[in-house]
Amino acid sequence: MIDVHAHLTDGSYSDLPEVLKRAREAGLEHIIISITDPPEIVRAREVLAMAPGFISLTIGLDPMALSEDKYRKFEALVEAERVVGIGEVGLDHFYARDHGMRNLQMEFFRRCIRLAMRKGLPLVVHSRSAGHVALEVLYSEGADKVLMHAFDGKSGDARLAAERGFYFSIPTSVVYSQQKQKLVKNLPLDSLMLETDSPVLSPVRGVRNEPTNLIYALRKVAEIKRTTEEEVARVTTENAKKLFRL
Repeated sequence: MIDVHAHLTDGSYSDLPEVLKRAREAGLEHIIISITDPPEIVRAREVLAMAPGFISLTIGLDPMALSEDKYRKFEALVEAERVVGIGEVGLDHFYARDHGMRNLQMEFFRRCIRLAMRKGLPLVVHSRSAGHVALEVLYSEGADKVLMHAFDGKSGDARLAAERGFYFSIPTSVVYSQQKQKLVKNLPLDSLMLETDSPVLSPVRGVRNEPTNLIYALRKVAEIKRTTEEEVARVTTENAKKLFRL
């Protein structure tokens, strides 16, 4: 299995060596960590050094903490660091309610899309309460290497995106989220990957999430798709390796 989206630079991981050990023992082959604020790169380098070859990095921008200065630092990191993708980046209409903030998010999202396309890197997209809008922006920019992370939009919109070759990573919260279960039901397995979004979206509400819990997403997807856990692991792993060139 591959956890395609986790935030292991989070301060809650004072026990990170043990977390990584448990992940390996649970059968994870690889973890892709994401940072969304340039200063996080210091901790990200430390995390990468703990498990060479087992962890890869994507660099993004928090859509609720945008500025020209942060974008310049983010872009410089993308150029300087060894990354497998750009993200998470995107739109957050759950927290951004006023038009000024939403317009700012749109401007930076488009710039991130163009940067990813220029670099030939896949894009990991955050689209909270903005799934349809985010997809329309991606289409308009001609984006093709796209992973919609923890997509909370309509499964009909997701299906149209999957037909265009977009991928969707299913978080461990699928065990109780009816929306995520519907998403899995309506998308082909060939369009899916697995993620934990650690330390959040735990399969147990209120408990810190970690990559070892990826097995819960695997089991639920297998149950919904009426196939074996081995088949889900095989296909989602192949999808991750293909998109991120692992």
